[in-house]
Amino acid sequence: MIQLDSTPSVALGLWPLAGITTVGVTNEDAEATITAAINAGITTFDTAFSYGYQGESDRLLGRFIKSERDRYCIIGKVGQRWTNDRQRVIDAHPTTITNDAETSLKRMGIESLDLLMLHSPDPEIPIEESAASLCRMVQQGRCRSIGVCNVQLEQFLAFHKAVRAESIPCDAIQVPLNLLQQESLQTIIPNCYKLGTHTDVYWTLMKGLLAGKISRDHEFAPGDSRPSYEIFRGEARERAHDVVDALETLGREVNRTTAQLAVGWTLSQRGVRHALVGARRPEQVKEIAGSTPLSNEVLFRIDDILR
Repeated sequence: MIQLDSTPSVALGLWPLAGITTVGVTNEDAEATITAAINAGITTFDTAFSYGYQGESDRLLGRFIKSERDRYCIIGKVGQRWTNDRQRVIDAHPTTITNDAETSLKRMGIESLDLLMLHSPDPEIPIEESAASLCRMVQQGRCRSIGVCNVQLEQFLAFHKAVRAESIPCDAIQVPLNLLQQESLQTIIPNCYKLGTHTDVYWTLMKGLLAGKISRDHEFAPGDSRPSYEIFRGEARERAHDVVDALETLGREVNRTTAQLAVGWTLSQRGVRHALVGARRPEQVKEIAGSTPLSNEVLFRIDDILR
């Protein structure tokens, strides 16, 4: 395993390749996308027990990493699972967390994870109990560090206190952040930074909207989950397209694509370690893999666009 460090970089999120909300993704697409990511220099991959009804994400990733495990940083998540009738539920009971983590490891064919995260707090289970079960996974050598996703500030602080009581740091959180949705940057991210917890952000391209490839009149295929998000409807979508058009113009001036500007903006925010970016085709990975933090001048230009 290579070290998780604080240098901001792109990580490939495997949710789109699990085939649940992404319409038309094939096994060939998925394998080609991961191959392209590795060839482009991406070494951090984000998976979860619930990425796929039968662990498709874990199994897919395992085919690429288990023979060269030391090359990669693997982030896994537990606390969400699917029922037999394919309903996703939150279940962060300590026994479930332990069993699902072990199942993910078996699916991937590896001995331990670099980072194991609580996918969601369970309203039926005190977050301290879920945290304790993750701590035991560290103590047993099944993961090197732990973190938590999808939390409010109060939940994060309770999780952080619980793991620190076991002399184990809370290494990371996962929260949404992008140019158009900056709430976490005003609340939880600064507080985590003060406590030494890194942030890995998702929705970096807001499901492709900030990649500049979706036209204003694009109609999504039946089964595509994106129209259910407010940002893909009405005035919010119109504003998003206005921002994307301006980013495209700026990108031509600074020799970056719209997607690289959007990802670079997130990587430039204090406390952010990884921009988790999903992709379903090799060409998408090749574009985003080259994203890096932006210069102050470009950041100022983007701030003007957002105003």
